Amino acid sequence: MIRTAVVPVAGLGTRLLPATRSQPKEMLPVARKPVVEYVIDELAANGIEQILFVTGRNKTSIEDHFDTSANESAYPTKFFYTRQGSPKGLGDAVLAGEHFAAHQPFVVALGDSILGLYAQSRAVSRMIEVFEKKAAACVVAVEEVPLSETGQYGIVDPAEFEADAVRVSHLVEKPGPERAPSRLAIAGRYVFSPRIFDEIKRVEADKRGEIQLTDAIERMCSAGLRVYAVVLTAEERRYDVGNFPSYFEAFLEFALADPVHGAELMEALKKKFNVTVA
Repeated sequence: MIRTAVVPVAGLGTRLLPATRSQPKEMLPVARKPVVEYVIDELAANGIEQILFVTGRNKTSIEDHFDTSANESAYPTKFFYTRQGSPKGLGDAVLAGEHFAAHQPFVVALGDSILGLYAQSRAVSRMIEVFEKKAAACVVAVEEVPLSETGQYGIVDPAEFEADAVRVSHLVEKPGPERAPSRLAIAGRYVFSPRIFDEIKRVEADKRGEIQLTDAIERMCSAGLRVYAVVLTAEERRYDVGNFPSYFEAFLEFALADPVHGAELMEALKKKFNVTVA
């Protein structure tokens, strides 16, 4: 059973400026808790016991937030930290976890993406089961997105649909609608064998100087390794807190679901805007 995860939180958060000028985007509140705490709750509930944060400049508040002297965790999770020297993309951030992974399979969970309302998701457990059952080199979580939005994501090219997973033949990074092989978009959760580190090291930087993780996974596909995708359920929809529209939507939906203040907020919205909130 995989008990180790790497959580990249080194992104600059430029699409959320000026809110992220002094506060990491992963620490922005969504209702009662910061984004990254939901991610950690999800991982812990799925059996992850050791978590490495890959941080960057101005991210020390994440370390402070998970300081055991200041928080009593409901889970026996141990936290570790390393720094990505410069912002060279997600692939480079994952590579920073090579020694932590110690030649064993591990999970990667993006620190700005919540799966399911209040992080109620068993996707990581299902992904680990697929990884072990099918002797995979990589398993990714995917969700179906509108064709008009495929240019925002890494998109899966399905080879075969199986009962519990999709066999992946190729991955395409941010294809336009005319080039998208499907509408299945990578959704911020991965399970990797240590082979991923070798492939990341072979990836050439893009025009922005970044190492794309999708390119490294595509190298696995091209090498004939077993790569699978697990489709998120409707209840596990992704809340990608990477820009203001998605952040506002996530905050509002989580706030409306708050067990103490949600009903009061819903009544206030109905009264103020004369609308019905589902």
